[in-house]
Amino acid sequence: MEKVRVLDAIAVPLLMANLNTDVIIRIERMSLYPRGELGPWALETLRLDAEGRERPDCILNQAPFRDARILLAGANFGCGSSREMAVWALQERGYACIIAPSFGDIFFNNCLQNGVLAIRLPAAQIEAVAERLRHGATDARVRVDLERQEIRYAGGVIAFEVEPLARQSLLQGLDPIALTLQREPEIAAFQAHDRTQRPWLYG
Repeated sequence: MEKVRVLDAIAVPLLMANLNTDVIIRIERMSLYPRGELGPWALETLRLDAEGRERPDCILNQAPFRDARILLAGANFGCGSSREMAVWALQERGYACIIAPSFGDIFFNNCLQNGVLAIRLPAAQIEAVAERLRHGATDARVRVDLERQEIRYAGGVIAFEVEPLARQSLLQGLDPIALTLQREPEIAAFQAHDRTQRPWLYG
């Protein structure tokens, strides 16, 4: 998992409430494409028409937002079925950070465990950033600093918080398995002791 420290990138406002995982990645695509090939199909029902052509009125297809790495989202983002592929698809499309008032719980955890920084902020603060982006597209960059836990944009600075363990995991680039392996000496010591107490378990 790549380390997440500071992300200085274009942000795109997509403040749709209850945008679910089926919109993020269709189940048909999940059955046809493996991990690593889902990016082109992320949010396709919003970005593409029935013929597979880009919708010019969709902000995700407009410059400079088509190159965004930060996604400003609406409430309850990533609700619906618990498909980890939704995170993979967004990540493969280039999104490294998603900022929303609230998330589907499983989607939120999947983001953090796959190296996508998910940040909860009050809707009013997100709207303030989005408004600046909409009317100043030439200055659409936002700086997200996980070390300082602050967001800087053309209109000011916003503080945010990430749960300490999740923050450290992202800063160090550790997924849950790598995080567990950091305690390998303790695990080995426990197993050695347990083997003396319950040898029948170890055959």
